[in-house]
Amino acid sequence: MFIATNGGQSRIKPSVVTDEALRKPYETEERITSKTQIDFLVLKKLRQLGIEPSRICSDEVFVRRAYLDVTGTLPTIVESREFPEERSPNKRRELIENLLESEAFSNYWSLHFCDLLRVKAEYPVDLWPNATQAYERWIRTAIRANMPYDQFARQLLTSSGSNFRTPQVNFYRAIPGRNPIDIAKTVALIFMGTRAEKWPSALLQRMSTFFSQVGYKSTMEWKEEIVLRDPTKLAPRDQTCLFPDGKAITLPPEQDPRTIFADWLVSPHNPWFARAAVNRIWYWLLGRGIVNEPDDIRPDNPASNPELLSYLEREFVSSRFDLKHIFRLILQSTTYQLASIPRSIDPKAAANFASYPIRRLEAEVLLDAINDITGTNEVYVSYTPEPYTWVPTDQRTVQLADGSITSAFLEMFGRPSRDSSLSIERTNEVSTDQRLHLLNSSHINGKILYGPGLNALTPSGKKPENIITDIYLRILSRTPTEDEMKIGLEYSSPKNSDPKSAAMDIAWALINSAEFLYRH
Repeated sequence: MFIATNGGQSRIKPSVVTDEALRKPYETEERITSKTQIDFLVLKKLRQLGIEPSRICSDEVFVRRAYLDVTGTLPTIVESREFPEERSPNKRRELIENLLESEAFSNYWSLHFCDLLRVKAEYPVDLWPNATQAYERWIRTAIRANMPYDQFARQLLTSSGSNFRTPQVNFYRAIPGRNPIDIAKTVALIFMGTRAEKWPSALLQRMSTFFSQVGYKSTMEWKEEIVLRDPTKLAPRDQTCLFPDGKAITLPPEQDPRTIFADWLVSPHNPWFARAAVNRIWYWLLGRGIVNEPDDIRPDNPASNPELLSYLEREFVSSRFDLKHIFRLILQSTTYQLASIPRSIDPKAAANFASYPIRRLEAEVLLDAINDITGTNEVYVSYTPEPYTWVPTDQRTVQLADGSITSAFLEMFGRPSRDSSLSIERTNEVSTDQRLHLLNSSHINGKILYGPGLNALTPSGKKPENIITDIYLRILSRTPTEDEMKIGLEYSSPKNSDPKSAAMDIAWALINSAEFLYRH
């Protein structure tokens, strides 16, 4: 698929694009080379399949892509203008590093982990507001500090204490069933990327024994709950457990079974832990897992590129489970920096990452982008289950801690319910309701017409070509092509329309274009 604009009107072509005028803003003529081991393995597989990879994306595309994928934000006008003009041969690497070290990185990626870990105050998770805030803050702090992922998992699996004062224990409280079987299935889904309900029932039953001593105790404080080890919950005859690899162990009575399982899980020799983590990161950055779906790893759902997955596993383990190390490897690769314009119509091209996959912005990212462009904000309030939440108006939507706090826009555009930890909960499919909302709603039109952001770009006396250029840079992160500028100037001509109204019409058209609504 290919995204282009024509006078603000978007179109998607499902075949290989040959028109060089259309290609020019989106890709370069740079020769594809294997700059990293990722590229060597991806290009090796593509050659075996006879699939030609896309060209390298342009600087205009890359700066927008990197900002969205790493921080969930759009670059500013200055950043969009200056990055393509910079002559440093390492500028893409430097941009990636700056974004990975930004506060926006931890804010955005805590959103993904909150989806995965079911951070939600209301039914059916029922963490309650104080615990939700504490849990999200712990997750965000861990990402900001780049906590090694084995430590991250271990703390979630083995902590005991108050849900307010030891936020990690909310991992167990967020599992609606709270019984050993449900806990075991959740652990397998999140940390092993597999659906344990498909295992033999005896294996799942014996694996769940590791979590049979998880206990819950209320306190005198409103909504506080203690998660702890309760040895009385396990009869002596039931102390034989099975690890998911089939190895049996008899639980020592003095040790918390959760720590025994955690030791096995995060071992460098574990065949699931590192694989699930790197496959999920690849899925989040490139829209498709090497094993796809990322939470359905099983023998009869093989990796599209087993060598690539094994390489990333080894790197993750050797880096001592450094998440940012995996981000860097992927983001700095030529594979990630391929254009989204395909050069092959082979149906295997997508599964083997022959081009960057086009996919719609997540609901939260899209709404934040519209707010940033227009200089507006959203008002979020929760009235249940108790006098609780008024979210500060300057807080970004991606930073909403609680999955229960929502809006018609977020629900319409596929924000996940955070009920199951499955990747399919988030839907980025386009619907008629979404298109009508963007085209016609007072919500979006009011932001465009009356928000200070776009109005600041259209002061009286400013040259129309400068206004059009700034609008393109702000919304699409690139300058207009010659044809787009010609159309914009003609539409903005005083003989045709009021220049300010024309500028707002152009902005409205670009916000409704596929080029804005999609990652590409």
